Amino acid sequence: MKLHELRPAEGARKSPKRLGRGTGSGIGKTSGKGQKGQTSRSGGGVRPGFEGGQMPLYRRIPKRGFTNIFAKRYEVINVDTLNMFENGTVVTPELLIDNGIISKVYDGVKILGNGELEKNLTVKATKFSKTAAEKIEAAGGKVEVI
Repeated sequence: MKLHELRPAEGARKSPKRLGRGTGSGIGKTSGKGQKGQTSRSGGGVRPGFEGGQMPLYRRIPKRGFTNIFAKRYEVINVDTLNMFENGTVVTPELLIDNGIISKVYDGVKILGNGELEKNLTVKATKFSKTAAEKIEAAGGKVEVI
């Protein structure tokens, strides 16, 4: 096979619908748009969500709550997850991303105290819960707020 012999597979290319090509075609004269009215005109039609003047769904549904634009988004990890690291490791957000524990750091990383920690680690994070800090220090590790 040569470059000039390449062709799409049989049935891979569909010919476009040819509108307004005689009454025998089934889509002649008005080209499938019917007769008169807003949708038959060029550039006609209604915007998405328009319900003919009826109060649209997006306005009928009640509004609830608000979005706090000052909210901080922390990635949360429990201390038992840190057992996968070797003794003496310095655990940073970059190391957590490299090991696939978290995927992305938004406003920081918070360590929570669920589970037990058997390794002595130096953990660097944005926030620590009180129990997490106690468990890390009880295991012989250090807590550093960054």
